[in-house]
Amino acid sequence: MAFSFLTQKLAIDLGTANTIIIHNDKVVVDEPSIVAIDQNTGKPLAIGKTARLMQGKTHENIKTIRPLKDGVIADFNAAEQMVRGMIKMINPKNKFFMPSLRMVVCIPSGSTEVEIRAVRDSSEHAGGRDVYMIYEPMAAALGIGIDVTAPEGNMVVDIGGGTTEIAVIALGGIVCNQSIRVAGDVFTQEIQQYMRHQHNIKIGERTAEDIKISVGSALSDLTEQPEPMLVRGPNLMTALPVEVSVTSQEIAHCLDKSLAKIESAVLAVLEQTPPELYSDIVQRGIFLTGGGALLRGIDKRLQDKINIPFHISEGPLHSVARGTGIALKNIGSFPFLLR
Repeated sequence: MAFSFLTQKLAIDLGTANTIIIHNDKVVVDEPSIVAIDQNTGKPLAIGKTARLMQGKTHENIKTIRPLKDGVIADFNAAEQMVRGMIKMINPKNKFFMPSLRMVVCIPSGSTEVEIRAVRDSSEHAGGRDVYMIYEPMAAALGIGIDVTAPEGNMVVDIGGGTTEIAVIALGGIVCNQSIRVAGDVFTQEIQQYMRHQHNIKIGERTAEDIKISVGSALSDLTEQPEPMLVRGPNLMTALPVEVSVTSQEIAHCLDKSLAKIESAVLAVLEQTPPELYSDIVQRGIFLTGGGALLRGIDKRLQDKINIPFHISEGPLHSVARGTGIALKNIGSFPFLLR
């Protein structure tokens, strides 16, 4: 124990859209999962929020990379640089001494052996000595205060940036699950395409993301409608500047197909659920977490379709990270952690 002060314990939610790091039960890093790299030297110029400000505005010597795609590492080197940079953010004063790290990192429940290996290797290269993994739906369930080891069925739907994770959890294990690649990033792309086809206006990823946050909706008949958002950009035909007002009804219409895929996936998991656990789920309801849970009216839309109550967890963006932090504190007592 003499050297325990040399070991830093970190819980990392390595997400497609955002990376959150928890240290000593506190969120110490909450940054977009993006890194700007100098093309000449290969060194990172900016990480997180600063790199996001550069997105879509760089010249040929700078490249902004989102290292994760669909919940898994797509660019190994950029992922390592990003994790390393974010760990340095925790203690920026201490540049010379890097303590040995014990990490719990969460991964999508549909990850293959190769994808799990990529996350482990990136974490080890970024300084992790002891690296454990936890599946995202399990972390989300822990984060919203569910007793995952109890002999009761709980269903979690985690709509993240790259994947939507749906799982039924009982007795400390995942009974049945599905991981689909329809989530926040797909919503953003759909908004970009819609603006192109419907309004003949070209917008970037960041603007589409802003539209999703400002007027994004899962239902066209919301009780409280957000104010329409003004979007400026070039006309596709003439390249002259145009200004368009976008409403939440339009976005609800444009996201309809993607949301229908999430509904089908939830129904598919419910079909596989053993009857005893199914009755627990009907009684308790289904828990929604992840950034996608913030889409206006999504709980009501799913509830109307599936006839089971849906509850949006408190602070859905941080549920997975909080659960990863709980797993970090109880490494010995949770058998579902992967080494």
